[in-house]
Amino acid sequence: MEDRKYLERFASKVKTLREKKGLSQEKLAEYAGLHRTYIGMVERLERNPSLISIYKIANGLGVEPKVLFE
Repeated sequence: MEDRKYLERFASKVKTLREKKGLSQEKLAEYAGLHRTYIGMVERLERNPSLISIYKIANGLGVEPKVLFE
């Protein structure tokens, strides 16, 4: 159950930063080089993103990856 808390925190941070920057899920996916449905799946806890995807999402948001875990 502890693992889910990490995913929840990560997903919440992605969504918060995305909304703060005024980006749609589709636009963030475009910036990150990921499929348009992937961001929504991450935010809904349907995907456990790989390290590569975490870096891509951070890049798309214009932040360092560590920010997504704060």
